[in-house]
Amino acid sequence: MLDITAFVSRRQRLLRELGDGVAVLSTAPERLRNQDSHYPYRFDSYFYYLTGFSEPEAVLVLQGGTGRALLFCREKNSEREIWDGHRYGHEAAQTVFGFDAAYPITQLDNMMPDLLSNQPALHYAIGVDAAWDSRVMGWLNAVREKSRSGVRAPTRLQDVRDAVAAMRLVKDDVELVVMQRSADIACAAHQRAMQVTRPGQYEYQIEAELLYAFRRQGAQSPAYTSIVAGGANACTLHYVDNAALLQAGDLLLIDAGCELDGYASDITRTFPVNGRFEGAQRDVYACVLAAQAAAIAQVQPGLSWQAPHDAAVQVLAQGMLDWGLLQGSLDGVIESGAYKRFYMHRTGHWLGLDVHDVGAYKHGDTWCTLEPGMVLTAEPGCYITAADDVPQAFHNLGIRIEDDVCVTQDGCHVLTVAAPKSIADIENLMAAAREGAKDA
Repeated sequence: MLDITAFVSRRQRLLRELGDGVAVLSTAPERLRNQDSHYPYRFDSYFYYLTGFSEPEAVLVLQGGTGRALLFCREKNSEREIWDGHRYGHEAAQTVFGFDAAYPITQLDNMMPDLLSNQPALHYAIGVDAAWDSRVMGWLNAVREKSRSGVRAPTRLQDVRDAVAAMRLVKDDVELVVMQRSADIACAAHQRAMQVTRPGQYEYQIEAELLYAFRRQGAQSPAYTSIVAGGANACTLHYVDNAALLQAGDLLLIDAGCELDGYASDITRTFPVNGRFEGAQRDVYACVLAAQAAAIAQVQPGLSWQAPHDAAVQVLAQGMLDWGLLQGSLDGVIESGAYKRFYMHRTGHWLGLDVHDVGAYKHGDTWCTLEPGMVLTAEPGCYITAADDVPQAFHNLGIRIEDDVCVTQDGCHVLTVAAPKSIADIENLMAAAREGAKDA
């Protein structure tokens, strides 16, 4: 049974932070894929964070001052339930999800002018959808038409997402339990991918193993389109064709995570198709791994969001100098940004209900300070495409290593530690899988 305590607590906290006024949050609409077939439905993350309600056609209204939380949702409909499955209906939803009142979604437009009357502010997701903006303006105009009767319309419009994003940035215990389970499922999927990979397979075959492992262990979907990139394809950061043949001697970069009860995991591992790192592969991989260790060491409460990135860049840039990819001093190639030719992205991002989760990275000109409960990725990489000024041994090497890291009271906790990443652990796992296959 769903424990709604956390959702009720979040709504109450948001009400306290907003003060007087009304907050309105709508879930995501259903999207047509083609003809009469829809994309798999996925709720809006802001809405779900406050409600736990996963059906489409739903709106949350929070009344400042009174502290009441109202839900508008689809009514029970036995005929539609035969086709589309269970609907809570507004009466059951009120009880199950802990709302003060619930109404059919068809009553929303009639009730909102009254709910907005004599309120000083309206908080909603401004500019997300033109049709939704127009609908909200219709409610406001309906209130303004009552001005001769002494009814006042809200004079202040504010984007509710800022306040909710700040809340979502620091995960509570309920969220962290789900995120750890999501991470565990993804770790097992990456282990499976390492165990089954062989030269002569196609990238999509390995992707299929990931999807199987996600779903088999209860994840509802991948958290994003999986990247399964062999050889030179790994130098394309968001490669998703996943259609090439895997060659002996190449590396395989897999960036894949799952979504469990709305929460994403996000893991990248890079490993040799034939089971053993060779030459420059081993050198670059060891450097990226060291860069990640340096970054994770800087994930501590009180340190800057920028600290892990700066630590990773120091290690990677030194490696690029050692290999002859760059010339000059360490400080010089960092200050000039020359290292960005081979490492062009940030070292991480927030993680949660969205794989690139909400929350500020800066306050004004100052990077945000890490706090316990924040969850971020640590994902340094090195991408060396073939070029005349690049030594042949380094041509088309793309390596990234990514883990999900939670800031704790005294440091950090790596949620995805179960996915092998040391050279020895990867090679031993892959060797054992090949031996097992021989004996089978």
